[in-house]
Amino acid sequence: MDRFLFAEAMEDPVIMQTILEIILGKDILLKYPPQAEKEKRSSPLFRFIRMDVWAMDMEDTVYDAEVQKEDTKNLPRRSRLYQSMIAPFDLFGKDLYRYTFRMRCDEDPGIALDDGAARIFLNTRGKDPLGVSEELIELLRYIEHTTEEVSSSCRSGKIRELQCRIAMIKSSEEIGVKYMQEWEEKVIEQRRAREEGVAEGRVEGAEHKLFVQIYKKLSKGCSLSATADSLEEEIPDIQDMYDFLKPRKTQTVEESWKDWLASGGRQSLASPGSRVTTP
Repeated sequence: MDRFLFAEAMEDPVIMQTILEIILGKDILLKYPPQAEKEKRSSPLFRFIRMDVWAMDMEDTVYDAEVQKEDTKNLPRRSRLYQSMIAPFDLFGKDLYRYTFRMRCDEDPGIALDDGAARIFLNTRGKDPLGVSEELIELLRYIEHTTEEVSSSCRSGKIRELQCRIAMIKSSEEIGVKYMQEWEEKVIEQRRAREEGVAEGRVEGAEHKLFVQIYKKLSKGCSLSATADSLEEEIPDIQDMYDFLKPRKTQTVEESWKDWLASGGRQSLASPGSRVTTP
């Protein structure tokens, strides 16, 4: 279920082909090597989609395999773009290992569009074996718990072969370097996001403090100039807040602050010249 390992493993044509055969219950012969993170768009004017692992067989059938650890509550709509999704949770709550959807007519469900498209949701924690093979159930258990112990308990020789190939991928020095590079990039992105969040929090905290101080001065009947002198601020730097608060004397400071944020607040405390002031 690790996205990095999933992509690396599924780019192996044998692994991709084997997993597709177990899921679909038929022989598959791939035409091209699978591609991870493949981008696809129907027109240069449209947004592209990025598929976890793309493959095409000799009959030009396109496959996209996705791994999804968390239920983001939008997977049915996302499935308009993807064909097969493997997840460690039951999206539809019926305890099935596999849910297959095909296009049918609303007015007459007996009429199938027969466009060849199918969306498949695989649940590694299914309980009802009806309609699925023992091999698929073993595969789903193995995908969530990819260990030698689990694979050795499987009756399927295909899954034991998968374990051998995945063990080679895990032990590959080249793959290890790629994993560390990706991990480092994620750490850098997370650190940058935290730093930006802290900076934004400091700005908002300083803004809120000034807002409360002006509110208190107004409550005591202080003029704009008297408020600026008392707070040791320049008049242009507080005039927008002062003018905003002046007609809201009957509101609590909390209510006024919410209205201030809803109105957009200040663009930046760090650049007073960018604020709009009232003559």
